[in-house]
Amino acid sequence: MTTPHISAEPGDFAPLVLMPGDPRRARRIAQTFFTSPRLVTEVRGIEGYTGTVNGTEVSVLASGMGMPSMSIYATELIRFYGAKRIVRVGTAGGMAPEVQLGELVIASAAHTDSSMAAFRVPGVHFSHAPAFSLLERAVSTAREQGIAHRVGPIFSSDTFYSDRPEQTAALAAHGTLAVEMEAAALYGIAAAEGVEALAVCNVTDHLLREEAMSSEERETRFEPMVEVALGALLS
Repeated sequence: MTTPHISAEPGDFAPLVLMPGDPRRARRIAQTFFTSPRLVTEVRGIEGYTGTVNGTEVSVLASGMGMPSMSIYATELIRFYGAKRIVRVGTAGGMAPEVQLGELVIASAAHTDSSMAAFRVPGVHFSHAPAFSLLERAVSTAREQGIAHRVGPIFSSDTFYSDRPEQTAALAAHGTLAVEMEAAALYGIAAAEGVEALAVCNVTDHLLREEAMSSEERETRFEPMVEVALGALLS
């Protein structure tokens, strides 16, 4: 069975799925962490792989950028391919003053300015939260491996180029650690579909201090994030 966006056959995807945004990073994750990875889909250049990690089948599929794209791929993975646990692994921009480049942010909640949230439960400002089971295991993995991390809410924005410093300051003042563009959609879909989800992000730039990793650094410093995500998926 194929879908409009995924060309895999039934059974090609494992119930445990990693979701980076970048298709090239999906390929690198499969090549770096999976035993015997195999390509199972590449529609529109969005690559998905399945292999094993410590004897357990795990898949990785890129989500593309933004909440609409994440919504499409996460929904199809769950409804048509039996995904039960999904962990987003991506980049984020630091917002809170204490957040440092290279730290992981494990998202205990995801605020959003997306209108998608208004349609979930009419009349309710839906709270986007991860599965506690995944959150707990991710934090335990980071602590056990000595990986620098912070746990707290993030902001899933509908815009990348936004000149709203007052919004950034207000979110940071309310304890928001970082900003990205997909987690709220994933959390909402997982809640609606009855599966587990989590977002683990690597801080690659900081909005308030105007700091940023180079593109090369972004590609060489993603492995601790994946280790934490796999710890959550496999425990």
